[in-house]
Amino acid sequence: MARIPLLQMTGISLTFGGDPLFSDLDLVVQPGDRVALVGRNGSGKSTLMKVMAGLVEADAGTLVVPSGRSVGYMEQDPQMTGFTTLGEFASSGLDPGELYKVERAGEGLKFDPDRPVATASGGERRRAALAKLMAEAPDLMLLDEPTNHLDIEAITWLESELKSTRAAYVLISHDRAFLRALTRATLWVDRGQVRRQEKGFEGFEAWRDKIWEEEDQQRHKLNRLIKSESRWAVEGISARRKRNMGRVRALHELKDQRASQIQRQGAAELALEAGPKSGRKVIEVEGLSKSFGDKQIVSNFSLKVQRSDRVAFVGPNGAGKTTLLKLMLGQENPDAGVVKLGTNLEIALFDQTRDQLDPEATLWENLTSDPLLGISGKADQVMVRGVPKHVVGYLKEFLFDEAQARAPVRSLSGGEKARLLLARLMARQSNLLVLDEPTNDLDVETLDLLQELLDSYEGTVLLVSHDRDFLDRVATTTIAMEGDGKVTAYAGGWSDYISQRGGLPGMEKGEKPPKSKTQKTKVKAVESAPAQEKLSFKEKHRLEALPAEMERLEQEIAKLQELMADPELFTREPVKFKKATEALVERQEKLAAAEEEWLELEEKAGG
Repeated sequence: MARIPLLQMTGISLTFGGDPLFSDLDLVVQPGDRVALVGRNGSGKSTLMKVMAGLVEADAGTLVVPSGRSVGYMEQDPQMTGFTTLGEFASSGLDPGELYKVERAGEGLKFDPDRPVATASGGERRRAALAKLMAEAPDLMLLDEPTNHLDIEAITWLESELKSTRAAYVLISHDRAFLRALTRATLWVDRGQVRRQEKGFEGFEAWRDKIWEEEDQQRHKLNRLIKSESRWAVEGISARRKRNMGRVRALHELKDQRASQIQRQGAAELALEAGPKSGRKVIEVEGLSKSFGDKQIVSNFSLKVQRSDRVAFVGPNGAGKTTLLKLMLGQENPDAGVVKLGTNLEIALFDQTRDQLDPEATLWENLTSDPLLGISGKADQVMVRGVPKHVVGYLKEFLFDEAQARAPVRSLSGGEKARLLLARLMARQSNLLVLDEPTNDLDVETLDLLQELLDSYEGTVLLVSHDRDFLDRVATTTIAMEGDGKVTAYAGGWSDYISQRGGLPGMEKGEKPPKSKTQKTKVKAVESAPAQEKLSFKEKHRLEALPAEMERLEQEIAKLQELMADPELFTREPVKFKKATEALVERQEKLAAAEEEWLELEEKAGG
């Protein structure tokens, strides 16, 4: 017996100004579906979800929700007019006997029901909206970025709730670990089409790449056919004009077919350029303590951050991650302890609150009025790592079109605001990147690019994030803030931290921590303030000589890599290629050994 769908869309078409966002779209959501809704920023995911929720009316087509079935939608910006507190909003529409559900969801999601609506932040409002939806328990939940503004403990709670619910749900999220754990099917929004695969997000990227490969092959065949037919039209039509006009019309149809194809949007042209090298020692913290009233943020914490480290800060919302960053950067004074900043630091900051963006100013003005870039007013050019570029051209590298350049920032989606902030950040040279929640609202492709950039970035990275997958891919050290001033350093990323700790704070006894998906090839041990040891004369001399030796090896490696970049070298001179390969491996091993020796001697000398 066929199941009755929870929601069915037939022939849906929707246009906002220019090209159709969707055209003749059919979509079905069945009972028990657990669906990832994915696509590039700006592809229409959130709009499609609003159509499903009945909040946006399509230009054509029908939306059917069977009688007796309910659909709930978590709004990105919930309207709370008429409500005094967050709890009053979250409880509205519920029977008195169901109010305990709001309290339970509030505990898991960490929102204060007594918080006045007038003073609540955007994150607190969204948590209240999510608690309301979880308490209402509709047959179909539509969740648009539900993990934004949640810490990992709350994300873990939500993940557990969604795993055990009997309701169907559709998820939009940038959190790949969250999507992998929860979804069994994938809806992919791409250039006005919505494709469905009966596999969860785990299989999305392979599926997407296969479709793109097939699309490229079809386009290549079409181009060859058009080229062949165009040659025939020039050379062979004159003698057989009447008989072959049908073939000419077919050629025009082929060209129309090619013209109607919507090209894939390219990836954002993200680029990071490290400025002059900082010193080997970037930040040294000894005996750091800080409290606000009765709340202890950090107590007697010591840490060394070396050049090229990727240090992640994790912990519950309100634990003080941003405060600790400010202490380490010298932007806030500690109650006790010493912070020593290294030499030649050039710092670039990505702020999770987006305070660096003026919402009422245009994208153009936000790029050209930043005093840190040395530009003010409404100039036509922006300095990008020392090179002048036209503002519109630079914005196009981050997937903004010319019309958007003159639009106010408040008109942008969350992902577009994140891209604009990255554009500002990446216009500057730096050797210390401070990234406070950089992954919120970014699509999968942009996250991949950002990760690759951080992998190749020659400077140092300090990172605050609740995205477990991103932490595993990027971090070499994880600083866990576990409350009451307890701050502990662990080698590796998120999964490594959980494995070493034996589980999350509050994890039930016997519950197994997740296995690490990303093994680090190079993890530097982080220690508290080391014991002072005197170097021998030979060791002291060796410590002084090592920097020059490492620099020489780096130069030799660069020359060998440049030589081997010649694609014809292997065919033209196989012996030379073999010797260059062996020499490269040898020098890379020597450099790694020299760096390790330098670190050991530096630590023995007490920094």
